Amino acid sequence: VTVMASGMGIPSIGIYSWELFNSYDVDNIIRIGSAGALQDDLKLRDVVAGQGACTNSSYVKSFGLGDTATFAPIADFTLLSKAVEAAREHGVEMRVGNLLSSDTFYAAPGCGKNDEWKRMGVLAVEMEAAALYANAAFAGKRALCICTISDHIYRPEDNLPAEERQTSFTQMMEIALDTAVKMAEV
Repeated sequence: VTVMASGMGIPSIGIYSWELFNSYDVDNIIRIGSAGALQDDLKLRDVVAGQGACTNSSYVKSFGLGDTATFAPIADFTLLSKAVEAAREHGVEMRVGNLLSSDTFYAAPGCGKNDEWKRMGVLAVEMEAAALYANAAFAGKRALCICTISDHIYRPEDNLPAEERQTSFTQMMEIALDTAVKMAEV
């Protein structure tokens, strides 16, 4: 198991995951990080896993599928199922669903599309999963994104202070590490 920072955003994780999958023969990447909740029932510190990654980025168009094609980046099912199993073993009710990998975390007033993403059932906003999943698909490898809710887009008073972000995300980390151990047995 190697732990490293991938930077912030689709371009950064796009570079790191591409090189890990294609130059260093890494088979599994589990991204952990923070996310802003879109759904009303999500609370601060809830853990979510991205079964799929919607995006407003043009990154997935770089795979040459054509101007009218839409690629739907998804997590690897084996990684996802092992993460759900690990979460249950830790007593964590991890929500699984779509994430939004956005090029912007904070939108100018009146310019965001959060209401539409929320209406479509997207759980939360983060900034990396779509590129990670697309790179994994291209390389024939496995990827998963697990996030802890650090903010709530519709409840601006629900934001974890920086110190709590540094010290309270242990459940997500334990789930990711246990998932890596389970994958060694596959």
